[in-house]
Amino acid sequence: MSETQNIEYKSLWHDEYLKWICGFANAQGGKLYIGKDDNGKVVGVKNFKKLMEDLPNKITTVLGIVCDVNLHETSEGKFIEIAVESQPTPVNYKGEYHYRSGNTKQELKGVALDKFLLQKYGKKWDSVPVPSVTVSELKLKTIDFFKEKGIEAKRLDESCLKDTPEKLLDNLKLTNNGYLKRAALLLFHPDPERFVTGAFIKIGFFRSESDLQFQDDIYGNLFEQVEKTMELLLTKYTRALVSYKGLSRIETCEYPKEALREALLNAVAHKDYAGCIPIQIRVYPDRIKIWNEGKLPENWTVNNLFNEHSSRPYNPDIANALFRSGYIEAWGRGIDKMGEMCTAAGLPVPQITNEGSDFWITFRKDIYNREELSNRGLSERQIDALLFFKVKGEMTTSEYAERYKVTDRTARNDLNELAENKILTKKGETNLAKYVYI
Repeated sequence: MSETQNIEYKSLWHDEYLKWICGFANAQGGKLYIGKDDNGKVVGVKNFKKLMEDLPNKITTVLGIVCDVNLHETSEGKFIEIAVESQPTPVNYKGEYHYRSGNTKQELKGVALDKFLLQKYGKKWDSVPVPSVTVSELKLKTIDFFKEKGIEAKRLDESCLKDTPEKLLDNLKLTNNGYLKRAALLLFHPDPERFVTGAFIKIGFFRSESDLQFQDDIYGNLFEQVEKTMELLLTKYTRALVSYKGLSRIETCEYPKEALREALLNAVAHKDYAGCIPIQIRVYPDRIKIWNEGKLPENWTVNNLFNEHSSRPYNPDIANALFRSGYIEAWGRGIDKMGEMCTAAGLPVPQITNEGSDFWITFRKDIYNREELSNRGLSERQIDALLFFKVKGEMTTSEYAERYKVTDRTARNDLNELAENKILTKKGETNLAKYVYI
């Protein structure tokens, strides 16, 4: 058996291997074998008697934990197994914090160490107190705005209008031993970027991935950022589609307004602010991509977001304030709501990806309209086919050939061109292939 996240092999003992035990203790636990080579083959350990006496004492003295140290005997020789349990509190090796990740050990430093220590002590980044800021430095206009929104959403009682800022913040649990928490600064300070690098939003319009046309940076506290960003998205970066019902002029946003707002609030509530990188919104002619640095809860995948799930915000204090203001729900339904709103508007369900610390939500337009397809340089035959088969959601070469009285080869060329331009997706090969709407 080769080395894994929970197994490490060493042919000989060296005291520096206490770092590996420290790494297991700080992660999910594991086993360190002495007297095995890198492939797990027993090579034997000669000084096993001394090690069986010394190792338990060294582990306890240096690391402050107790591990099971077991001697095993085989026909190839003896080896020692050190079984390490995951520890509820941080373990250090001479002031160094090591962590087992995958099949490697790493020393935690800087931001990574801060996150690890907070997690081990059951705290979150946004709950850390900041000693250098007072309530008088917060923006009273935003605090009043918060109260009005909370009352309007019936999540705050009208009596809160009489509360002092100090009492309100205390009721929201945004203070700790008389100090403001980081969450309070992000929510109510006029310039939180003074204290948290990257605490703003970047938005840009791109003709293509490399062709940036114009951009804006949105600063202020989180409530101001959300309001300003939504205003820019709806007035500068997207356009209203105009239609008429009788004599009434009706304007419809290219994307459901509340779905975009939900995605933006998701980014604000779940962003890893310790990463010091702003939320980024990339607007293209056919889609909008919203990015924030962050990770899903441990053992979650993107699929969890589309199934019934609990609400587990990355920044609980920020999320609680956003809930009290009526900005977000508390039951983990944000993703579902976005999908429902897009479906009702005839748009694809938003695409969500999470790789490493990159979290993306992508909204796509319904590109299957005559104006958009004409802008893409398609032939009239291709445009007509896309609009005709739109309800069905797919077409075959034979259906295309029969409708337009063309050869199978011509039909195949037309459809392959649409697939190459990512307007359709080809599934299968030969004449049995289906061309499916994206």
